[in-house]
This record gives sequence, C-alpha cells and structure tokens, in this order.
Amino acid sequence: MKGIIFDMDGVIVDSEPLHFKLEKEILEEFGGAIDRKEHESFVGTTDYKMWGIFKERFNLEPSIEELVELKKKRFQQNIDKIQLMDNILDFIKFLQYKGYILALASSNNKKTVDLIVDNFKLDKYFKVIISGEEVLNGKPDPEIFLKAASAMNLKPEDCLVIEDATNGIIAAKAAGMKCIAIRNKNSGNQDLSKADTIIDNFKELF
Repeated sequence: MKGIIFDMDGVIVDSEPLHFKLEKEILEEFGGAIDRKEHESFVGTTDYKMWGIFKERFNLEPSIEELVELKKKRFQQNIDKIQLMDNILDFIKFLQYKGYILALASSNNKKTVDLIVDNFKLDKYFKVIISGEEVLNGKPDPEIFLKAASAMNLKPEDCLVIEDATNGIIAAKAAGMKCIAIRNKNSGNQDLSKADTIIDNFKELF
C-alpha cells in the first residue's frame, strides 16, 4: 500500500451533526422535513445530489444552486463548532512519517474543504485534495477516489480509503481499493460491512 485517501466529514472532522442541523433548518424554512434516519442515507453524497432530491420531493421554491449556496454559507458561518476526530492528527502524522502519500477526497464543496483544511492546518500533510465540486459523479460512484489515485500517480490497488459512510465504502470498493471504516455514532446507522476493516478509534491503527 502506497497511498491513503481520507474522506473528510465524519473521518477527519466530526461534522455530521452540524450538517443535519442546517439541512433540517433549511428544509423546514421552505416547507420540507426529514428525520435523522433519512439524513443518514445522504451521508457521503454531494450537496447537489441531496438538494436535487429534496427540491423535487418537496417542490422547494429555491433552485438547487440556491439551496446549495445557502447551506454552504451557513456551514461556513458555523465552522468554529467543528472539531477534529479523536487521534486523527496523530494518525496522519504517523502515516506521513511512514512515507505514505496522503490524499483528501471529500464530497463537500471546495470552499468548505479549503476552510477546514486551513482552520486545522492540514495542507502540509496532503499531497492531493479533491472536493465534490471537482467530479461529475459523487459517491457512491468511485470517480473521486480514482481521481485522487491518478493525482497521486498511483494505481487504485495501491491505495487504501478511510471512510465512515456506506456511500463512501461502496465507492472505494468500486474503485478497486481497500477500505477501512471508522464507526462514528454521529454519522448515524451506516452499513460498514463491505469495508475490509472496521475500527472505533484511529488509535487502533498505530
């Protein structure tokens, strides 16, 4: 294994509670409603895909682009409420010390990814950073992981993905990569069974 590809939300930062809070608030403002279980089914997908489904289902007045921008703006205004996952920084430093090439492949939008990377000073660890806005097909499509492997000049079989969501695990396996899943209670009831290894804390890996 030569390259490690990290998801961001729920893997590097514990941000899913904020995502759910904002999506619920915005939907209710325009006459829609979702519960926690339904939100969990969208973990790992892009905002464009999610808001497209919500707009059609609830006949929401704003455009998909307006809904995405509204969520993006509110998320960025609350970025100080987000914390790193336990032991993630030590694990990233360990991998860098061991000589692995590291990539970040997030379904989140580019500005938010950049803000989180900058806020936690993560840019020095990752050779490649790709957002959901830089691919045509979001997870569970493998495009984002294949693009990350290509940017690292590695074959898919030489890469390992770290995920917390069903959609991300499916994408990793479809890309022909090994996958480690971390259980994150804030990511909800995710099916992690297709992952090669399941952990509860990054401390288990170093």
